[in-house]
Amino acid sequence: METLKIGVLASGRGSNFQAIIDSIETGYVRAQINLLITDNPDAYSLERAKKHGIESLVMLPKNYSSRDDYFREISSELKKRGVELVVLAGFMRIVGRPLLEAYPNRVMNIHPALLPSFPGLHGQKQANDYGVKISGCTVHFVDEGMDTGPVIIQAAVPVLDDDTEETLSERILGFEHKIFPEAVKLFSEGRIELRGRKVRISGSAFDGSPLINPPLSG
Repeated sequence: METLKIGVLASGRGSNFQAIIDSIETGYVRAQINLLITDNPDAYSLERAKKHGIESLVMLPKNYSSRDDYFREISSELKKRGVELVVLAGFMRIVGRPLLEAYPNRVMNIHPALLPSFPGLHGQKQANDYGVKISGCTVHFVDEGMDTGPVIIQAAVPVLDDDTEETLSERILGFEHKIFPEAVKLFSEGRIELRGRKVRISGSAFDGSPLINPPLSG
């Protein structure tokens, strides 16, 4: 089995980026991260990349004449490094069409809510304010909408009566760090099949359904 080559886009601290790095370094995921791209020169994800010997680029949208040009150049840099899967680890921009066309059904994102509920920013706050009893997180393929792509894996997290946005966010984040590497692992093993907008996972009893404690594949 060949090693999957990954490119990561991040805007902030990159804790999900770190979770994927850790899963690779422990041997759980057979992959390598060939490039980190960030739109924020102060992103802590740059420090994580440096620590682990991962090449990084700061690419600022203001330096490009259009949004399409920006994502066309991102696509070009990823292609130069042989990237096969693009992972959005806290990348705070809607992905442009040139990147989606370059990597059809090969761009993954994680969202801190059970999609299609509470898309967009501050999903944890939206869920807590709405008064739901269960929230969670979702790994999905990216399309041109805002958090509207096919769902790969979800993990459900109870919302407690005394939760704040901060406490719920922290609890959800722990599950993000579990299911994002798992989705990358499934992709690297060729076990994800997309039928329409429905994702099927082969070779495991785990079907990606939302569970309080999602089982991980062996």
